[in-house]
Amino acid sequence: MRALRSLACAAVLAALLAVPAVARAEPWWKHRIDQLTAGHAISVAVGNDGTFLYRRRPTVRRAPASNEKLLLSMAILGALGPDFQIQTRVAAASPPVDGVIDGDVWIVGRGDPLIDAAGLAALAKQIAAAGVTRIQGSVIGSTSYFGHDWFAPGWRDDFPRDEVALPTALTFQRNQVHGVHIHRPELLAARTLTHRLELHGVAVHGRAAEGRAPAGLSAIAKIESQPLIDLLHRQNIDSVNFIAEVLGKLLGARTMNPDGTIAKGASAIEAWAQANGVGVTAFDSSGLSYANRIDAVGMLRLLWAADAAPWGGQLRLSLPHANEGTLGDRLRGVHLRAKTGTLKHRSALSGWVWLERGGTWGEFSILSQGMSYTEEKRLEDRIVRLIAGYAR
Repeated sequence: MRALRSLACAAVLAALLAVPAVARAEPWWKHRIDQLTAGHAISVAVGNDGTFLYRRRPTVRRAPASNEKLLLSMAILGALGPDFQIQTRVAAASPPVDGVIDGDVWIVGRGDPLIDAAGLAALAKQIAAAGVTRIQGSVIGSTSYFGHDWFAPGWRDDFPRDEVALPTALTFQRNQVHGVHIHRPELLAARTLTHRLELHGVAVHGRAAEGRAPAGLSAIAKIESQPLIDLLHRQNIDSVNFIAEVLGKLLGARTMNPDGTIAKGASAIEAWAQANGVGVTAFDSSGLSYANRIDAVGMLRLLWAADAAPWGGQLRLSLPHANEGTLGDRLRGVHLRAKTGTLKHRSALSGWVWLERGGTWGEFSILSQGMSYTEEKRLEDRIVRLIAGYAR
């Protein structure tokens, strides 16, 4: 028996000596992530305060899926700031005279993704309060400022029908009716405002219409969106593709030039990342494109850039916490703020997690492909729990 025990001890000692000294010195949580990710196409990067704590296949470029919305959030906050508000106006070629507008009035949107019946009712109330009693022309929904493009390289053909409504500068009810994505939201907005004006006693002689607004219009009424950071919170908690593509076009229009397009928004995201030392490939703002690319190290570097920005803390709070939004039923008990990403056989989870041993926020990015939905999420959650409990 003693001989067997001696042989066993010798075998264990030999196995330990066979492991390189550097590997034996590594914290066990890193080895555990190595074990969990072995045999899978998965990249992981973990850091804290500008220092990498762990990297596995960190420079393999993968599709970020809806982590693209995190990139959009950083780029648009960098361009416009968290307090920026988007204005929607009703305007005419000339102001009213004796309560009469001699011509058409235009609803001019600039990319507020959440215009609804209440917003149009507020505009109608302002117009009536300004003393307008009659509009000789029509109410026209402007199709200007954004292009009507509704596709991007890397999208599946069914995405416009099933995943994202048409991104327009003048939106109405998220550009859908009874869950169906519509092609002419500006016309629907014009019809709705016409009806609201009539309820306020304002006679509109022409039929509601849509078209490109002319230059030189004078505002009669206006409303403003929620602050940008609140719009991003709405976008990021539930990963709303429509909000992302509307804000992406806004970013393109503001940083390049109107008309805002999906491609311009994507280019603006690439430019912001490049300005912060990271190369990304973007074709949209929502992450629906299978052709988008970033690596885990690049994502971490951009999170560090966000940390250094005055809006970094607000961005973090715009992301879902455990058991909220797209993290519903996930990571209960872990203190984190992170953006999910899911396409068929593609998954991502990036953001901030509280490091219990260090008493500080750590940054992480997990990008994977080739697994089932269940396996992807299970691996992400196990890795994040290891980081939260043991990394420092």
